[in-house]
Amino acid sequence: MNGPVVVGVDGSPSSMEAVEVAAREAGLRRVGLRLVHAFNWPAAHVPPGGPWEPSGAGLRELIDDALAKAEQRAHRRAPGIEVTREVVIGEPVTVLEIESCTASLVVVGSRGLNRFGALLLGSTAGHLTAHAACPVLVVRGRPNPAGPVLLAVDGSPSAHGAVEFAFAQASMHGRDLIALHAWSAQSERAYDGPSDPPFMTYDESRMRDEEQRVLTEALGGPGEKFPDVTVHRRLVRGRIRHSLIEASAEAALVVVGARGRGGFAGLLLGSVSQAVLHHAQCPVAVVRTGGV
Repeated sequence: MNGPVVVGVDGSPSSMEAVEVAAREAGLRRVGLRLVHAFNWPAAHVPPGGPWEPSGAGLRELIDDALAKAEQRAHRRAPGIEVTREVVIGEPVTVLEIESCTASLVVVGSRGLNRFGALLLGSTAGHLTAHAACPVLVVRGRPNPAGPVLLAVDGSPSAHGAVEFAFAQASMHGRDLIALHAWSAQSERAYDGPSDPPFMTYDESRMRDEEQRVLTEALGGPGEKFPDVTVHRRLVRGRIRHSLIEASAEAALVVVGARGRGGFAGLLLGSVSQAVLHHAQCPVAVVRTGGV
């Protein structure tokens, strides 16, 4: 998609960090940057006249100042990009979800300001990663400037978009890609058939070979599309959440799908994605099926 990179701006330090990340992403994609402030009328305790009436002039100045500072930081980070500003009446979560329908990427901070309509992880950011129509990048932690893109691979069809996105990010930023696939004895591929109970024995060697095949197949297509990306395949035995969070300490970005293998049909954001969003030590991108 050639839509703009959209970033939520509320004036908080977290959202200003998100603006810089979004500006760089827009520059690399050669698309515009759209600064969006979601004005949550009731939560902001707006005077009866509203922010655009004389009685709301002070609040209007605060919003304009936040957007102006955000635009300045964006131009410093990525000179030459086209920047537009927009103030939209509505809940931040609703506003940014709508914006995602025409965006190539939505970027948000992990924490925000309640009086501006908070961009808080667990509310706006958490909802967006489950419902947005495009990839969502949550700026958190301290990325390793020279670190790789870290991709969670589970082999499920729903994770294909995340694999494509991770390869594209690694290519644009000139980074290596670490494709991490975790397995354990509880995996459904550990047994001879779907009816086998979990207490039956399994062939560890056969299972490792199968998991290696899953990892190889998941990377095949995108690997051919981005031959410039150096891929490091990492097959680990253990819990995927722990492995990803631990590996995120040396990464520039973690990429996960919204819901992978084993997720419940009605669960839009899987437990792995939620855990990484809350505990990763660097920014996290969540990509829903087809959301590249």
